[in-house]
Amino acid sequence: MAKTTKVSATHESSGLILHISGLLPSLSPAEQRVARLVVADPADAARRTITDLATAAETSEATVIRFCRSVGMEGYPQLRIRLAAEAARRVEPPDARVVGGDIPPGADLAQIIATIAFNDARAVEETAEQLDPAVCEQVVDAINGASRVDIYGAGASGFVASDFQQKLHRIGRIAFYWPDVHTALTSAALLGKGDVAVGISHSGTTSDVVEVLQQGRARGATTVALTNFPRSPITEVADYVLTTAARETTYRSGAMASRLAQLTVVDCLFVGVAARNRTKARRALEVTAEAVQTHRVGAARRSK
Repeated sequence: MAKTTKVSATHESSGLILHISGLLPSLSPAEQRVARLVVADPADAARRTITDLATAAETSEATVIRFCRSVGMEGYPQLRIRLAAEAARRVEPPDARVVGGDIPPGADLAQIIATIAFNDARAVEETAEQLDPAVCEQVVDAINGASRVDIYGAGASGFVASDFQQKLHRIGRIAFYWPDVHTALTSAALLGKGDVAVGISHSGTTSDVVEVLQQGRARGATTVALTNFPRSPITEVADYVLTTAARETTYRSGAMASRLAQLTVVDCLFVGVAARNRTKARRALEVTAEAVQTHRVGAARRSK
């Protein structure tokens, strides 16, 4: 029997703009033009007639209707109502120069700092807002009961995978991070029922991570995907899908806001697992902290 993938977020619970942003890569080119207009300025899009929006997106009214259905709306009137509500609840940056997260040519360092800080904070907040606690609970259950946990990621996502492995290892969970695709594949081939494989990919299209997760699933392991895009290829080989809500901006593709959003999810899972084994986890953290204490500057002086 085919497994049913469980996803952590829907547009009903997480906000329409986040939902559209996550679906953008799966839309047709014409629908993507509509989506970018909607995401860039929900209030302006809500004021437009269907003809106005189609003209601005250089497409047809039929495409706008297809876009509405692709993002879960019955039609354009419902989309306008949802966009108006979204615009009303949107939090704007305190600095008027921080617009959309993009850093314009000639921006001074103060503007760069304000832009990065605002968008990184928003990525963390919106990721937490759209996470489904029920799906997270099921992932924590799977990890808590797993014989072993294999974690995979490449590039910036690899740093997050390594961080997750280290966190789980410190509380006594058997966990491995495999940065090389060959060793990852050989490890995944040895997984089985009762094991968990976690694949981390912001785009959800990193072939190495998708392939390894697919291998783990074929061997009977429970598979978990952490991605920004709920219709990306990695979700097709995952039993559980956890999504982030990072919006990449100038100079920051796949490296900053996405990494912070992923770390937010990883920390939630880690604390969830630790909370199931509170006494054991606390003791493990104390023992591992003691093991490296002598390697801290001034430790010997403080112990006297």
